[in-house]
Amino acid sequence: MIDEGDDVTEETLSSDIQKLKEKQDMLDKEISQLTAEGYRVIELEQHISLLHEYNDIKDVSQMLLGKLAVTRGVTTKELYPDFDLNLND
Repeated sequence: MIDEGDDVTEETLSSDIQKLKEKQDMLDKEISQLTAEGYRVIELEQHISLLHEYNDIKDVSQMLLGKLAVTRGVTTKELYPDFDLNLND
């Protein structure tokens, strides 16, 4: 039973459910399109896993660059050329 003091109503729940169904439909269409283009689900899962790994490594690298910059009294941007890093990465 929903307490009348709660902001949750049957109408908002129905709206949320409808939005989730629409999102699921959109994702199903994207999956179908990618599959039609020759991608396989396992390849996409591997790609996503590699992207997560890349982002984790990049986060640690940024943290280390930040600590080094503080130690040297410079900005991280100033360290990029020292390590042949691209500012756009």
